[in-house]
Amino acid sequence: MKILVIHGPNLNMLGTREPDVYGSMTLDEVNNKIYAAAGDLGVNVEFYQSNSEGEIIDAIQQAIKSVGGIIINPGAYTHYSYAIRDALAAAGLPVVEVHMSNIYAREDFRKVSVTAPVVKGVISGFGVESYLLALNALKSILAG
Repeated sequence: MKILVIHGPNLNMLGTREPDVYGSMTLDEVNNKIYAAAGDLGVNVEFYQSNSEGEIIDAIQQAIKSVGGIIINPGAYTHYSYAIRDALAAAGLPVVEVHMSNIYAREDFRKVSVTAPVVKGVISGFGVESYLLALNALKSILAG
């Protein structure tokens, strides 16, 4: 069982970007925590980060042939990227959307997710734990 974890724009800045909102862990530290949890669950994970909408779409399309599901934090693309939304819908893979911050407790524009209608579920507001909760959920979905 293999899962692709996609980190969207600005997540490469974790650790220095608004630590009061996103915490002090770097992206590498977040990935290490996900990797360790995946090992405990008997799941293989791959990681991908891009600030580019097109590159994220390419990663989703390539994943169709190589993974059972996707965990995605689309970052700001959550709120307006119909192209990423369409790629997720077309992939036909189970997807869990994650956000480290509680997007519903922030600015009004962050309260709308155009990607949420095409994913299995959304986990928001638990920092790095959001990814770990998504990993457990996706493993359950894939196990049937």
